[in-house]
Amino acid sequence: METIQEGKKIATISYITIIGTIIAFTMNSERKNDFAAFHIRQALGIFITFFAFGYIIGYFNSWMITSAFWVFIFVLWMYGFLGALEGKKRLVPIVGPLYQKLFKSKN
Repeated sequence: METIQEGKKIATISYITIIGTIIAFTMNSERKNDFAAFHIRQALGIFITFFAFGYIIGYFNSWMITSAFWVFIFVLWMYGFLGALEGKKRLVPIVGPLYQKLFKSKN
């Protein structure tokens, strides 16, 4: 329980733009809080998904596709952000396990 309380601030910061994720990553590099690292991986995955697919979605000239993409990203972000605020390790829907596997450190 104590590690969750210690990592809650870093976990919350990680969801505030990609800059927040980078700041949270550097803040967590010394202490290596497991709860914070979990949420940093989730936030990083959400932002990378946003940039990668956002670039592709930008070529579609359809408000329905664009709107669906924004709603999807917002739901992922809210789910992760609220999990960090509540102190819970909840994987974001659909892609959460992939983010954990891709960004897991070998240490």
